[in-house]
Amino acid sequence: MESHEVKLRALARRRFRLSLTLTATMIAVYFGFVLLIAFDKTLMAWEVVPGLTVGILAGALVIVASWLLTLYYVRWTNVHYDQALKDLTQ
Repeated sequence: MESHEVKLRALARRRFRLSLTLTATMIAVYFGFVLLIAFDKTLMAWEVVPGLTVGILAGALVIVASWLLTLYYVRWTNVHYDQALKDLTQ
């Protein structure tokens, strides 16, 4: 019984560390974007192609980054966490 609880707590710690890491990554991406807007307007106004600035592209990449981090978390939980939890409850 004790071993089961230890394994369950270890699994919960792994999930918490992953979610904390992904959250910190998203915060860094978002605030990096905001800081670029605040302190490097010239860069953000630079046109990559007519009608598309670095700022618009960076904003779109922030959204894509959030999707990718969410996809990674969902995939990790489906592949690793759910299986490990299932193994512990059997």
